[in-house]
Amino acid sequence: MGSIDDLPPFTHDARAKFTTPPVPGWTFGQKVDATLEGREWLAGEKAGFQVVDAATADPSRLYALMISGIIPRPIAFVSSISETGTENLAPFSWFNMVTFDPPVVSFAVLHLPGARGFKDTLRNVMSTKEFTVNIISHAFVAGANATAVDAPTEVSEWPLSGLTKEPSIKIKAARVKESAFSMECEDLQLFQSHEIVHPETGKATTTLVLGLVKYIHVRKDVLNERGLVDPVKLNAVGRLGDITYSRQSDPFRVPRGTWAVDGAAISELQ
Repeated sequence: MGSIDDLPPFTHDARAKFTTPPVPGWTFGQKVDATLEGREWLAGEKAGFQVVDAATADPSRLYALMISGIIPRPIAFVSSISETGTENLAPFSWFNMVTFDPPVVSFAVLHLPGARGFKDTLRNVMSTKEFTVNIISHAFVAGANATAVDAPTEVSEWPLSGLTKEPSIKIKAARVKESAFSMECEDLQLFQSHEIVHPETGKATTTLVLGLVKYIHVRKDVLNERGLVDPVKLNAVGRLGDITYSRQSDPFRVPRGTWAVDGAAISELQ
């Protein structure tokens, strides 16, 4: 892949646009090798598969392999505040929506080795029971990435990010003003933190945080005519492996069948 200095410049004028699906006109039961693209994809099977035994593999190998293969991952840009008032800002790519009713999101925090134990974000959430999650767009990804630095607990990442604190409605932790989609969250009652324990060693290695969304802040200019977020306008970035990010390319829309319309055709395949 080479160093960053050897890569071509970022194309700021590239604009994503919606397209048809990769296989227009696909029908139920159609095999992958029915198209040229599908046959080319399946040709890669000739190289065989590498099988990794997760029970015996080195954890660092598992980490690198999984974050490079489970992609793209959404990023929770989490703002939190300690009981003493130190404000923290950090990205987490082990993040997703859990449910919408009630609205719950999750992110996982890997425990630190040694005496420090917990990351500042986790310590803050466990003590104050609140945080904000801000979606990162590529216009400010550099500032967001900078907050991943392993700064001492007493150091706030806000100043080094160049980003702007915007007061939240319900909680003390600020949201990121530059983010076009932010959520104020509380870690309360059933929506709390759960330790992930290794089945062999019994050691807790990660904490899964579940947050109840109290308020959503969405910038009006990223909404479409139906009042939903337009992914092209949001320009959210995703996390790939190592220090690699992705941006929205050309999203495509794939229609979904319904049993009322397609049930007869599906039944013929049984």
